[in-house]
Amino acid sequence: TGRMSIWVLAFSTLCRSALADGGGPDGGGIKDSVFRIREVAVVSQRIFVKEEAGMKQSSVDTVVLRDKANLSLSQLLSENTLVFIKEHGRGALATASFRGTAASHTQVNWNGININDPMAGMVDFSLIPVYVVDDLNLKHGAASLADRSGGLGGSINIGNRVDWQNRFGLKYMQGIGSYSTFDEFLSVGFGGPRFQSSTRLYHNYSANDFRFINRGIANVDPETGGITHPVDTNDNAGYTRYGILQEFYFRPNMKNRLSLKWWGQAADRSIPRATSYEGPDNSNLNRQQDVDHKVVADWKHYAASGRLMVRSGYSDKKLNYSLRNQVPGVGLVPAIYSESRQHSFLNTLSYSHDFSSLFSAEGRVHADYHDVVSRDTVTGSGYDRSRAEVSGFVALRRNFAERVNVNFMLRQDWIDGKRTPLVPYLGFDFRVLKGEDLILKGNIARNYKVPSLNSLYWQPGGNPDLQPEEGLSYELGVEYQAVLGGGGGSLGHLLKTELTAYRSDITNWIIWIPSFKGYWEPQNIKRVLARGLEFTAMLHGSLGPVSYKTAGTYAYTRSTNYGDPLVWSDESYGKQLPYIPVHSGNVMVNLSWRGFFLTWQHNSYSERYTTSSNDPTRRDWLYPYFMNDLVAGKDFRWNKVSFTAEFKVYNLFDETYHSVLYRPMPGRNYLLMLMIKL
Repeated sequence: TGRMSIWVLAFSTLCRSALADGGGPDGGGIKDSVFRIREVAVVSQRIFVKEEAGMKQSSVDTVVLRDKANLSLSQLLSENTLVFIKEHGRGALATASFRGTAASHTQVNWNGININDPMAGMVDFSLIPVYVVDDLNLKHGAASLADRSGGLGGSINIGNRVDWQNRFGLKYMQGIGSYSTFDEFLSVGFGGPRFQSSTRLYHNYSANDFRFINRGIANVDPETGGITHPVDTNDNAGYTRYGILQEFYFRPNMKNRLSLKWWGQAADRSIPRATSYEGPDNSNLNRQQDVDHKVVADWKHYAASGRLMVRSGYSDKKLNYSLRNQVPGVGLVPAIYSESRQHSFLNTLSYSHDFSSLFSAEGRVHADYHDVVSRDTVTGSGYDRSRAEVSGFVALRRNFAERVNVNFMLRQDWIDGKRTPLVPYLGFDFRVLKGEDLILKGNIARNYKVPSLNSLYWQPGGNPDLQPEEGLSYELGVEYQAVLGGGGGSLGHLLKTELTAYRSDITNWIIWIPSFKGYWEPQNIKRVLARGLEFTAMLHGSLGPVSYKTAGTYAYTRSTNYGDPLVWSDESYGKQLPYIPVHSGNVMVNLSWRGFFLTWQHNSYSERYTTSSNDPTRRDWLYPYFMNDLVAGKDFRWNKVSFTAEFKVYNLFDETYHSVLYRPMPGRNYLLMLMIKL
């Protein structure tokens, strides 16, 4: 099955030691003693599963989720996964690029419901705190079809889980950091084997007023001709965010489980001006306010050979954006005041059946409805549109001779009653060596994505003539996992590594570009070819009293514009798409000993071009950068109360870097986090 626990290794080692000692005073057996075994979290998982044949999936370790509870999901993904995050500044808009694709090509699900913005078709990951995440799973490329269509790059799945053993638990965390940053988190949970309740509250605030060398502005000495760059402050960049996550779980018997989850959040942030701005301080002031409510309820029924699931969710979002200028004698006058309101109703019915241990089938239906109203009260422009989406899904999975898994999935969507092309997926796993977790895997699939409502109807700039994006992808990889035996004071090690090559040929790619009319508008690129390599490695274990966890990723990404050269010109044809790095990677090392822990995090990106011509002689490109973070802390315990103190250093070597052109990022900064847990 590919499943083994380090507990087995630890227990057998202790038994061998006891027998070697003669067992007791008379040497007649094992000593009449109780051995307290140190808890070890190194447990391998099954990687040869027919329901996941051909899929590349990855998850974020619980140690990382704990260390980064005060961060946004954008920072977590950027530092610990193969996803590239395009961040417009600390606390500002952050979007994901998965396998060289656009932000709208990543599908994001929270507890089974899709939370992509129906307006822009993407998710702002800066608004999702890691604190509300228990499980984070990524499906790369065509594997996302198991969730829904449209994930040309992949899907990100955020989940919450229940602990049926919990009687009562309380946890409070307080963080104080640079730039007047304050983080507060409180969670309370109680229940029993049939009912569980969990409540999480959080509040984040930062003035975000860091200083930086402004390389977007140059001062020229009239006598010497020397160029200097001023030191500026990141003004008008403060943000605050507060929210609640309430979960209820009910288990009337072992065959039925019900849950209800509500996530409410309000965020208010000023958006800093571009570093190239040289106007007065009281003009061009940007502000954005987001109020979100998400509710999901589901019922799961477990039979002897089948599983039925019914899920229903609702998402509501208010988004207000304003741009104001100071007018003498009048005050702040809005040049833009945009108000948007979104309602989404999301429903799922699924049933899976195991005909035998070798063959299973699944059927699922999604029925979603979105309603969007967007208005600019200054210009009077906007739109009021709705969209109904129905998706049917079937899957057949088969195992052959315990060496081959085959996974066939088929998805059919209807958008506003119009049928879209069929989206098939065929994946396989092949166990190279019998009894070993050395797996050759691959898939071939089609994908299809309709334009977002903003792309079609935004005023001004929407293009109702846009064509849907279509993709054909291929993938081949090898995955290996092994539990290495202990010895010499070691309790064992878990090694897991994976190498994947992929290719996606996407037609009618949608991109927003400046138009001759004076504003941006979306257009279709005839063809974009995205291909690359992904490598991940993980090693967990223990060396004597020291436990360690290491993980690393590397991505080689080529995403090339092969549109019509008569439209895009020879300078853009065959060039890398803007803001997508060719090389990226990260490394995490965590050590723990007697309650002390130390975590080092490194991530790096090669240069990124901000224009389609990829001209390095222009100013509009972003230098490579290497980022390092360090976390050190200590766990204390007194009876049933535990305390944790940790000190975090971000941008350890004070690196100067940018994720988006003319958007500053902070230098070295600090955070002290204290936690009490009952």
